[in-house]
Amino acid sequence: MEKDLKRKFILIKRKTRLDELVARFNTVNQAKFYIEHMGSDFKDYKDEHDRYNLSVRSSAEILERFGQVQVLDRSFVPNFIFGPDDIVVAVGQDGLVANTLKYLGSQQLIGINPDPDRWDGILLPFVVKDLEKIASEALEGKRKSRMVTLAQAELNDGQTLLAVNDIFIGHSTHVSARYEIKLGAKKEKQSSSGIIISTGLGSSAWFKSLVKGAYMITKGIYDVKFPENPKLDFPWDADYLYYTVREPFTSKTSAASLVFGKIDSRSGFTITSLMPEDGVIFSDGIEDDFIKFNSGIKVTIKLAGIKRRLVV
Repeated sequence: MEKDLKRKFILIKRKTRLDELVARFNTVNQAKFYIEHMGSDFKDYKDEHDRYNLSVRSSAEILERFGQVQVLDRSFVPNFIFGPDDIVVAVGQDGLVANTLKYLGSQQLIGINPDPDRWDGILLPFVVKDLEKIASEALEGKRKSRMVTLAQAELNDGQTLLAVNDIFIGHSTHVSARYEIKLGAKKEKQSSSGIIISTGLGSSAWFKSLVKGAYMITKGIYDVKFPENPKLDFPWDADYLYYTVREPFTSKTSAASLVFGKIDSRSGFTITSLMPEDGVIFSDGIEDDFIKFNSGIKVTIKLAGIKRRLVV
């Protein structure tokens, strides 16, 4: 296939653990001294760093055979304007794919696993050697995509937040979050470690950990029979979400009957903050990009009404 200069690939990369250490300690040698002084293996950091950067360089070289290539650090993704015909390639862990999807429109996203021996890559179905074939087919419109449902948090002060994996609502520290939860006609005041709302894509991430933890605790306490390998995920394009309340505490002023359930277009799922300060809402694990959720703020959780495309 001939190179098409009218088409552009946006190659998304992320900082490695070593990059972050160098940013903190100024040089590789100082980072190495710190890691080894703490009793850890610096070679693991260096090997990961080298393998990742080789994957990014190799991916860029392959993509340059087909069109223009722009390499973009994940920190610039929220403010980047993607062209309608751009093809986006994310080289990194699953979280990089999820965080990138949130800021796309109809563009195709290809997830590349830079280190299959290190990362499971549930959202990274391809390795670098696959990219030549995948990029060619994506350009010709011959590659299949899976549609991904997004969740949306809509506040009564006009702010909104999208999520590809999940939304967290709670306190910014380990202090209990206090709020009133309402699902349809049912409502109650709660005190908990927060609420996680999960999409189908997120059902293989935080949601899976929450359900697996509850499953093992219940099994251990009551010695009841459960399936050995319970199905914990649900379709990426599902027309519903699930909410899970973490560690609900019952008292004279708090209840715990609405702790897990499905949210669909008819649910009417809202949460009203009872926290005078330090209440937060963030999505997809990006804690720094939060919305304040303090007393009087009410958030409605619903399906976003838009979907994203992940190449498979």
